[in-house]
Amino acid sequence: MSDLDAFITGLPKAELHLHIEGSLEPELMFALAKRNGVAIPYASVDEVRAAYDFSNLQDFLDIYYAGADVLRTRADFRDLATAYFDRVAADGVVHSEIFFDPQTHTDRGIPFADVIEGLCDGMADAEAKHGITSKLILCFLRHLSEEAAFATLDAAEPWLDRIAGVGLDSSEVGHPPAKFERVFAAARAKGLKLVAHAGEEGPPDYVREALDLLHIDRLDHGNRSLEDPALTARLARTGMTLTVCPLSNVKLCNVPSIDVHPIDRMLELGLRATVNSDDPAYFGGYIGENFRAAAAGRNLDKRQLATLARNSFLGSFLDDAAVADHLAKIDAYVEAHA
Repeated sequence: MSDLDAFITGLPKAELHLHIEGSLEPELMFALAKRNGVAIPYASVDEVRAAYDFSNLQDFLDIYYAGADVLRTRADFRDLATAYFDRVAADGVVHSEIFFDPQTHTDRGIPFADVIEGLCDGMADAEAKHGITSKLILCFLRHLSEEAAFATLDAAEPWLDRIAGVGLDSSEVGHPPAKFERVFAAARAKGLKLVAHAGEEGPPDYVREALDLLHIDRLDHGNRSLEDPALTARLARTGMTLTVCPLSNVKLCNVPSIDVHPIDRMLELGLRATVNSDDPAYFGGYIGENFRAAAAGRNLDKRQLATLARNSFLGSFLDDAAVADHLAKIDAYVEAHA
């Protein structure tokens, strides 16, 4: 392991853009399919991995939703979360704010309670085993209706004390943030934080809608904001956190290659950019691989890598005391590895 690789591995970091269903590795998919008697259209783990050769968001989503069908019980969701936390503990993750898509499961007849209780079980296990703290963000599927989003928010009511915020994911193009303005307002009234995917495949105007209509606290992706200098300046001026996912951007062909990824340009422009894995089982790497790929592709130095890690805590939904504690640990780590 190179000096820079070792530095990345040990660097304390938070993950702010992780779809827990997107951490379903083929091995676990097969194990859960067998346990639950679910037929899947693949004969082997290798065949599943071969199917991950997609080139756009919609092709990815098609296989993503098919894979999620093996998740049936509270124990399945616990095992899913446990596998993710076990993996990222080795990447220096000490806090994670994970997305989950209840509509993907409730529309299949899986009780909301089984989904969230299973995830909470895995989160509690991770804190006890690895010391990793975590929060849940409920995402609305934007290809579904506003009415369906409201129904999901209502279904979540008994567990709002365990949900930090709401988000917006799935097919971006053709489903602007404005479609969900009222449900986001309702979530805000319940005291929830607000995040949304915008500017991944959708245009900069979608980012503006997320800011002005949804009043988000954090922007997921946001790459295409760079096409609009005024919007970029606004994001920098207001300190809006961007949860950037380098390997995902390349896998979905939103960025031609990691060698031209704009992560360093974002930092130079004063954006509070962070590095995350998005759907690591599908996009070729967990958060450590994303840091290493970005570092190699854009020749990032330790100072820039530490800034990305600091940004992940500054953009988190942790309280000020916890953020300050994590930032102090990063400073001590950097000083020890200067």
